[in-house]
Amino acid sequence: MLWCPRPGATRVAFAASRQIRGAVSRNRAKRRLREAYRRLETRPGRLDLVFVARPSTLVVQAGAIAREMEQALVVVTRP
Repeated sequence: MLWCPRPGATRVAFAASRQIRGAVSRNRAKRRLREAYRRLETRPGRLDLVFVARPSTLVVQAGAIAREMEQALVVVTRP
């Protein structure tokens, strides 16, 4: 995950590494990341976020993706 503070509303982007072979697989990985972000209970404010899918995104369970995302956001939003 990449992040940068910014004024205004949060913007979120999802990207997939070319290490994930095939456009269909890359799109599936980005969809999994989008869904995990959508299900988060708390979302940070005033940040630009970029989540990058890696090959493991396709094989781990959705709950594991959400937990890792939450842990990363806790680190980013620490005062």
